[in-house]
Amino acid sequence: MTQKPFSDLEKKIDYVFADKLLLKQALTHASFSGPQSSYERLEFLGDRVLGLLLAEHFYKTCLDEDEGSLSLRLHGEARTETLALIARKIGISDFILRQNGMEVEQNDNVMADVVESLIASIYLDSGLGSAQKFLVSNWRLVSGSPASCEKDSKSLLQEWCLQHGLGLPIYQQLSKCGPDHAPKMTYQAVVEGSPPVSAIGNSRKVCEQKAASALLAFLQNGENY
Repeated sequence: MTQKPFSDLEKKIDYVFADKLLLKQALTHASFSGPQSSYERLEFLGDRVLGLLLAEHFYKTCLDEDEGSLSLRLHGEARTETLALIARKIGISDFILRQNGMEVEQNDNVMADVVESLIASIYLDSGLGSAQKFLVSNWRLVSGSPASCEKDSKSLLQEWCLQHGLGLPIYQQLSKCGPDHAPKMTYQAVVEGSPPVSAIGNSRKVCEQKAASALLAFLQNGENY
């Protein structure tokens, strides 16, 4: 596949970078350059920037809703599947620098990670205002009932913990091995008063979702893991 110029992406998202190196890093997979020059650090930051922007949006627009409902909205808009859909709408796979022969279009995790890294690069390039414009332009940000927002395992676990007066779940990476383009990771999830539960997957998001699902089952059913 012929790599499209980054300027085409700038036109698509209606944002021109002052620092072109930020944009390049946001679109560089670890298989192309190694983790230190890839989008991984930006994705870490972008996840937090996106969370802040979504939290502020729903805090200001859903005035009658409690913390649980607001959390459902946030997680519905920040989950992997939602971000992957946005990435495909933008056509972001045409711009990702990666190892020859590596297919990314159907990889939800890569698509979601690059959207988050792009948000971080816009934030670093010119601040929260520009990142917010990118959010508003590309997210639907539905205002219907939060019950209509699909609940993933992490949001379900958080909701359960809030309902039972526990602290928020904590996720921690235990190990990572394998090549950068096909890693094998182990993460654990833990909440107050329960033993940690671990899960294995090929990305942080997958591991955290699997660990959250297993921990929720433990809390609800008293199963031993």
